[in-house]
Amino acid sequence: MPRLASHTDTVPPSGIRRVFELAHSLDDVVYLAVGEPDVEVAPHILEAAAAAWTADQTDYTPNGGIVPLRDAIRDDLRARHGVEVDRERVWVTNGATGALHLAMNLVLDAGDEVLVPDPGYTTFTMNAHLLSAEPVPYPLHPDRGFAPDLDELARLLTDRTRAIIVNSPSNPLGAIFPRETMERILSFAREHDLWVISDEVYERFTYGVPHTSMLGLGDDERVLAVFSASKTYALTGARVGWLVTPPGFAPLLRSAQEAIVSCINTPAQIAVVAALTGDQEHVDRAAVHYRENLDVATTLLRERGIRYLEPSGAFYLWVDLSYATEGDVAAWAERFLIERRVAVAPGSAFGRMGEGWIRVCVAASEADLVEGLSRLPDPPQPATAPTAPVAAASATAAPAEAARTEAARPESTRPEVAR
Repeated sequence: MPRLASHTDTVPPSGIRRVFELAHSLDDVVYLAVGEPDVEVAPHILEAAAAAWTADQTDYTPNGGIVPLRDAIRDDLRARHGVEVDRERVWVTNGATGALHLAMNLVLDAGDEVLVPDPGYTTFTMNAHLLSAEPVPYPLHPDRGFAPDLDELARLLTDRTRAIIVNSPSNPLGAIFPRETMERILSFAREHDLWVISDEVYERFTYGVPHTSMLGLGDDERVLAVFSASKTYALTGARVGWLVTPPGFAPLLRSAQEAIVSCINTPAQIAVVAALTGDQEHVDRAAVHYRENLDVATTLLRERGIRYLEPSGAFYLWVDLSYATEGDVAAWAERFLIERRVAVAPGSAFGRMGEGWIRVCVAASEADLVEGLSRLPDPPQPATAPTAPVAAASATAAPAEAARTEAARPESTRPEVAR
């Protein structure tokens, strides 16, 4: 048979999905691995979708999405971020995943390099490989609260670097970059003439720390921002996200959307109009639920002396299990699942810097969360006092000289992934 394109061999498998699929082959599993909201969809959203199906609103829509949805997104950006964009800068996509792929497709040629956070969401790396581009991980060190080091970023640059991906609130870390950090990253991108792809999917779930949208920092010419209804409104299967582009992209995007998806299904778009324009109380309740679960989880971990990153956003907890994983957290996570029936995501699925860590999704019942975390192995020596969490990301954290690499870039730009 004919051969596949050579770049398909470079696309890493998902270490998260490996655990997820194995878990579904077992009985009595506590699921804490996949970022699936455990709250119900608000009735008014379901009713809008059901009415659209019943009324046979199933025709094609414009490539960029239906006008009411694009206008609702525009109004939401203005109300919550003070950002003014016109409708032609808003493009409805097949979830945030589609928006990320579209953004990277627009700015990366084959052989170009894109700076991706490590630890970082797996799709950043997978998309780059699918486009025959090269993902270059920029390390986020625990002793800096997983904040980026701009000096380290500068050492990773080559004449092929075209873009940097920023994710705040972070999946998998639950960290939020302060405004000063976001401004410094944007200034860095200006200095080196880079595109900025800003993943802001978890923007509505923050805990005592404000979310700063990259769109609100005054550079319309280089920022492409990604949003989604999936996590905010528990609509993961509806597959509605959106990409906000710099001005002037509309003619190109009409062709690009036509070639990739044509348009997103109409009832799902109508449901998200109802989500954005309707009562937001259910979103607030979800945020309280996740915050309460995070409080319960971090209290339990402190009492057991297990180190974690202090969460400030999203619904994940980043936990240090290096004392138990023997240098291979992916293999440990599979053994833990089989032997203790708890599914967690291995940190190495998110990059080299995730080795020894696990990501715990707290979008679960409190009972499941407590039960799952209670089955984690004890640290080698019982703590005499609760272990302090790793500090949250800070714009003023001192550079971690000892943790930096000596070379200009890592030996391999491809993250370690579970296999």
